[in-house]
Amino acid sequence: MLFISILFLIMVMAIPSLKGRVPPILFQRLSTIILIYAGALSLNALYIQSIGSGIGIYSGLFHVTLISQFIEIFIYIIGSAILIARALPVYVKITETLKKEFSYKYSIEYSLLIMFSTIGASLLISSSNLISMYLSIELQSFAVYILSTLYRNSESATSAGLKYFLLGSLASCFILLGSGLIYTFSGLTNLESIYNLISVSQSSNIIQGIALGFIFIFAGFLLKVAAAPLHNWAPDVYDDSPTLVTIWLTIMPKISILIFILEVFTQITSVSPILESIEISLVLGSLEGMQGLGINTIKYLLLISSLFSLIIGTVVGLAQIRIKRLLAYSTISHIGFILLALAINSKQSIDSFIFYIIQYTLTNLNTFLILLAIGYILNNKTIYKKGVLIATNIGKDIKYISEFKGIFFSNPILSISLTICLLSMAGTPPLLGFFSKQFVLYSAIESGYYFMSISGILVSIISASYYLRIIRILHTEIDLNKSLNDMGEVPASLPDIQSSGQGNSHLTNTKVGISNIHSLTISSLTLLILFFIFKPSILLKSTQLLSLSIFTN
Repeated sequence: MLFISILFLIMVMAIPSLKGRVPPILFQRLSTIILIYAGALSLNALYIQSIGSGIGIYSGLFHVTLISQFIEIFIYIIGSAILIARALPVYVKITETLKKEFSYKYSIEYSLLIMFSTIGASLLISSSNLISMYLSIELQSFAVYILSTLYRNSESATSAGLKYFLLGSLASCFILLGSGLIYTFSGLTNLESIYNLISVSQSSNIIQGIALGFIFIFAGFLLKVAAAPLHNWAPDVYDDSPTLVTIWLTIMPKISILIFILEVFTQITSVSPILESIEISLVLGSLEGMQGLGINTIKYLLLISSLFSLIIGTVVGLAQIRIKRLLAYSTISHIGFILLALAINSKQSIDSFIFYIIQYTLTNLNTFLILLAIGYILNNKTIYKKGVLIATNIGKDIKYISEFKGIFFSNPILSISLTICLLSMAGTPPLLGFFSKQFVLYSAIESGYYFMSISGILVSIISASYYLRIIRILHTEIDLNKSLNDMGEVPASLPDIQSSGQGNSHLTNTKVGISNIHSLTISSLTLLILFFIFKPSILLKSTQLLSLSIFTN
């Protein structure tokens, strides 16, 4: 469905008679409808009776299971919500010249790249072969690389895209190296066959090579999801990319990669208990005799990465003054909780793993949608010289936390919505984020991971400080006289102010509001986060069924 739709959109873009005549907003709406329809088709596929044990398609390259179908539907819904946020803001007293100058001239390419990345994500979560896995992750990654550099006139966006491309290529090299090692020692590319070989093989050399290959693959995926200590690229890329691109970077690639890691890790550990007593030596160059536990090394890799992510994401986040860098470190901290739930690998922990991913996605999506809306409303100045538009910053991204000062007094609804999202990220009861952290920590304590549990509790308390700092700034009244004297410009909270400038130029504030669909999406997500406690059964039962489906297959 998605592949045919992408071909159709490319064909429409290539027709000379239609080039430049089809409004970009039409491509955005059409792409949104396509994603919603694809989600409906995936939902209908859940009624297939034999899907519980999984269905192999395309000669075993892909394996459709209950969890892959559920997450695929979730990806399509989130993708359509992000595309809806691309809608143009509503203007009052705005000229046609300003509309042309506004930075939304890449809507066609944006929608197309979102479609490419979505199809790569949906293929990755169903991959059951090393070849299909690598092609799917590259299809998703290449679209995101281009998406990062979509605003070609922005120097920071170009820098972010280049950094993301180089480090993403390094991660792909790790994945390819691991795949090559597995094929060298097993002669297989089908993951199911590799699992069977692990369970019956008596050769420590084969197990050693396969384990080393999976370690490289997992390291590559951890680099792609910005798990510490492989996180250094994330704050720079998130901060330099436009907010519309950052939404996609911080949500969609992580969902597909984490679900794929879940499927591979649970399958490996299900066939590896008989190998726990086998000690193997990893021969790396001249280093011989290094003792390890083979397949179990992956579990320790996840636990170490989880601990580093919790600590670094929390401690370094305290010193941030730029909002997207702070949210990047917040994301790293959340990845730490997700990896902890995955490493425990019990029915309850996998349940909390899936629930945390859903909670993280909804909360982050709502937070960035609110940042977009605040950017539309605050940054609404246009500069005219002799009646000609020479500059505009409508839609310019929010960069610094200090820019939130006084938002509550100019727009209390958006301020309250952002406050709810931040409190949910901090794990404040009874919001959605509290339950996700509670489930992870409870499963860790139940499985005997007391040190990790204590670490998770401490970093949750510490991280609440930088969320509360943003909330304090939101509800701090702005001093208009100080803004006029110290900053030398008209504050955005004063509508319709003009100030004379040198050379017959003047600065004008243009009234800007967000679209109805954008506001509806924000309000719906905020109410879901706020009132989850009153009807939690639907989501909780769904995640429990998905967790059970993994362990019963």
